[in-house]
Amino acid sequence: MSSIARKISLLGDFGVGKTSTVARAVRNTFSETYLTTVGVKVDSKKLQMANGELRMVLWDIAGANTLDQMRANYIAGTQGTLLVADGTRADTADTALGLWQQAERLLGRSLPAVLLLNKRDLAGEWELPPDRIRELEALLPVFSTSARTGEGVEEAFAALAARLADGGTA
Repeated sequence: MSSIARKISLLGDFGVGKTSTVARAVRNTFSETYLTTVGVKVDSKKLQMANGELRMVLWDIAGANTLDQMRANYIAGTQGTLLVADGTRADTADTALGLWQQAERLLGRSLPAVLLLNKRDLAGEWELPPDRIRELEALLPVFSTSARTGEGVEEAFAALAARLADGGTA
């Protein structure tokens, strides 16, 4: 049984739920108190895989719609990305995709990624139409998640782990 570690960067706009998603995935907690991430917060999550244990080292990078020099430094060495968007703010899906593309350009290689459409518990307030969600699903795996309730979070992390194990093609 082997153990490997992979650096995972969480990318997305301000207030989409990156920090809350990490708290749900790592500690199974959620807080109503919103604190803006300044810089980066690093945590880790272990997943059991068929060939051993995968430790995801999660870099929760402060929200933005572009990778400035500081954020560019944080993504160095990234091996996978969790893109987080807020279903109640349609533009955040495009922001997440743009950040992923910027990260790939900066690193000079493709990055396995999954997209979390967060705030599933507020689905009645979503601005993302079904056609747009289907377009996103054609690009990469998309998960409807809620950091508040935990819905879809474990599945999204497992999907990224599978993509890492398969060299980004799962």
